Amino acid sequence: MKLMVIGGGGREHAIIRALKKSPRVDTIYALPGNAGMEGDAILVPIGAKDIPAQVDFAKSHGIDFAVVAPDDPLVLGAVDALTEAGIPCFGPKKNAAMIEGSKVFAKDLMARHHIPTAACRVFETLPEALAYAETAPLPQVIKADGLALGKGVIIAETREDAKKALHEMMADKIFGESGSKVVMEEFLTGPEVSVLAFTDGKTIRPMVSSMDHKRAHDGDTGLNTGGMGTVAPNPYYTPEIAKTCMETIFRPTIDAMAKEGRPFAGCLYFGLMLTPQGPKVIEYNCRFGDPETQVVLPLLESDLFTILEACAKGTLDQVDVKFSDKHACCVILASDGYPSHYEKGFPITLPKEPEHGYIYIAGAARKDGQLVTGGGRVLGAVAVADTLQEAIDQAYALADSIQFENAYCRRDIGKRALAAGKEQ
Repeated sequence: MKLMVIGGGGREHAIIRALKKSPRVDTIYALPGNAGMEGDAILVPIGAKDIPAQVDFAKSHGIDFAVVAPDDPLVLGAVDALTEAGIPCFGPKKNAAMIEGSKVFAKDLMARHHIPTAACRVFETLPEALAYAETAPLPQVIKADGLALGKGVIIAETREDAKKALHEMMADKIFGESGSKVVMEEFLTGPEVSVLAFTDGKTIRPMVSSMDHKRAHDGDTGLNTGGMGTVAPNPYYTPEIAKTCMETIFRPTIDAMAKEGRPFAGCLYFGLMLTPQGPKVIEYNCRFGDPETQVVLPLLESDLFTILEACAKGTLDQVDVKFSDKHACCVILASDGYPSHYEKGFPITLPKEPEHGYIYIAGAARKDGQLVTGGGRVLGAVAVADTLQEAIDQAYALADSIQFENAYCRRDIGKRALAAGKEQ
């Protein structure tokens, strides 16, 4: 079968590598992909948000199935357009992708259906938000309503920081129209857990849990990024907690979306906080997380294409979804300075992948025949092993064998998870 994967980052590379394992898949096109994917997919220079061109390409090239991976095209309605053109597609339709496209919508949905989450207030004008910031308990969690490349959340430790963040979002428009409304939430405490789930709108199959590391620097300091590394499974996510999440969050969310005429079929990402009062939703994403996908899919033992096809057809209850009991670690190699100013265009030297290791390219280009850095997050070095410590050690060994000028990575990916495992 001919497949088309929309997107161009490390998440898409991991999806493509997993899809290649399926005996049913013959050819994979990446729209637009990046130069580091050339050995795994045919690159097509069509942007992730160019939906008309995607539809034309799918029709003219006889695409049998499409996977829409990033948030932007999902929120813009890529799945609707491809489906209307007769192309079977994995991913939620536009009205369901709203669960990530608007944090205000998501918070209202949870309130209507009694799904546990942080208490919040929504503001549409800067003066009202500033007035609330003067009295709200510290620290304050401030979120842009719309999409912001995973960076639209500020945890303000002081009132001055809160007011600065509000000015930047609502007046300076650093996230564009995404900051026209803001959500101001109570600050929750507890371990964070990411759980991705396959769903066809009725059946839900959670994947193995993971732990993301959002801050740029060691010790969870520095600016929020799109993610500097992940480990899976998350040791805080016990079978008992998984059962509670299914009963109070996962199942109620899928049912709520169906009841409201927005059935969600695709990958639903649950960002959770395990608070003293129980698990609560921090955020929803309408797609595979990045870099969570890079540690979750290497542990998948079932055929990914068969699962994605079942999600699109509404037959997920008939498909086996099985994960390995091993551990995985992903270390992101970024350009120094990310997520602020950084330089790119430096040659990348890659080693041969080890037997249980993967290099997923997130931001690379081709210059004079040489693979060069092309983004803030350049690639993910991933290892799978019997223990978490082995996975971490092997991921760092792989990362250290990759060379490019101004390469930077956190050196403490998995440290909290190791400590948690010893506590259990």
